[in-house]
Amino acid sequence: MKNNPYVAIIGLGYVGLPLAVEFAKKYPTIGFDINKKRVGELNGGNDFTLEVDEQELKKVLKRTSNTGLLITDSPETLGKANRYIVTVPTPTDKHNQPILTPLIKASETIGTFLKKGDIVIYESTVYPGVTEDICVPVLERVSGLIFNTDFFAGYSPERINPGDKLHTVTKIVKVTSGSTPDAAKIVDDLYKSIITVGTHLAPSIKVAEAAKVIENSQRDINIAFVNELSKIFRLLEIDTQAVLEAAGTKWNFLKFTPGLVGGHCIGVDPYYLAQKAVEEGYNPEIILAGRRMNDSMGGYVATETVKMMIQKDVKVKGGNVLILGITFKENCPDIRNTKVIDVIDELKKYNLNIDVYDPWANAEEVAHEFNISLVREKSQLKTDYDAVILTVSHHQFANFQIENYCKENAVVFDVKSFLPIDKIDGRL
Repeated sequence: MKNNPYVAIIGLGYVGLPLAVEFAKKYPTIGFDINKKRVGELNGGNDFTLEVDEQELKKVLKRTSNTGLLITDSPETLGKANRYIVTVPTPTDKHNQPILTPLIKASETIGTFLKKGDIVIYESTVYPGVTEDICVPVLERVSGLIFNTDFFAGYSPERINPGDKLHTVTKIVKVTSGSTPDAAKIVDDLYKSIITVGTHLAPSIKVAEAAKVIENSQRDINIAFVNELSKIFRLLEIDTQAVLEAAGTKWNFLKFTPGLVGGHCIGVDPYYLAQKAVEEGYNPEIILAGRRMNDSMGGYVATETVKMMIQKDVKVKGGNVLILGITFKENCPDIRNTKVIDVIDELKKYNLNIDVYDPWANAEEVAHEFNISLVREKSQLKTDYDAVILTVSHHQFANFQIENYCKENAVVFDVKSFLPIDKIDGRL
């Protein structure tokens, strides 16, 4: 195993690009992605995810013999590398079953160029065992090399929080692991060289894989609990936020809030752990119960809005509804697995006319993914909405004058408890 890292990042999305930029500051680095459009944009210094600053990206694109980033869609360049890091997505299908195809394809690509002494590190979220039981056999088959003799593997779960400018890649403790003690140390040292807050070396790859899926499963279950509380307290006509504020005065109360749970991690990772549990003959009751609760919230928000419209004698059939926000979280353009679409789909069942306004989301991407035409400017909004639902707490909505776009008796539902309470009719 060579001590002069030449790094290749496979997949340049929200996870891969920031990692590639940091490694490129210290080592010669290749950023590989099969999306030609994405590669072209990045080589022009434009990152639509907004995770990397344009000037920072352009700086590392100026390569030297020892540092710098080559962004390419040409797999032939990967032969130069000796440290491969896989950051491709691992989504689920419509039946919530893990989709490992991107991971397998990435392994096949790497296997073509794998050499003796190379290390392949996976960051994509998986259930325990995927790296060694699924990915490594692909690497062996394609390369003809022998695992832990000719090449080695590692796993270091990604912890990127899209849109978070405080907890960036170098400021989040990195869990690392390797297939042998020597490989584990090399993997750990590689990440230590860029992670300023340090690393945690796990005793095995499976432990590192398991740590990743339980991080988000734990958060998912906690949010499911407060979502259920919100449903109960609305029936009791009690303000959930007031209850949480009161309970939060106790030193060990965990401060979670109700809402829509989407994105590429919390809404997906629990299914990976659940799938592995089922394969082993165990039915994961709490994990899946949490998922069912959180997946129900989009429809619940829509139904509660319609109920309030009926109570206020507001027109439902043929009425106009404004949705504020379609990304999966605030101040971020990421629409992956957004649960706002569940709100919209449920509202459509009532024959409501729906406008969606989101200053962060990419209109072309939204149209492609959901067949929805975003309202691009505030000036294009109507002034006679029968209901407004704030689904995402973008900072632009803090001073949004909702009354300028509504009928006098319009319903305002605040999913994020973001708006002044005197301006809304209901909230989770």
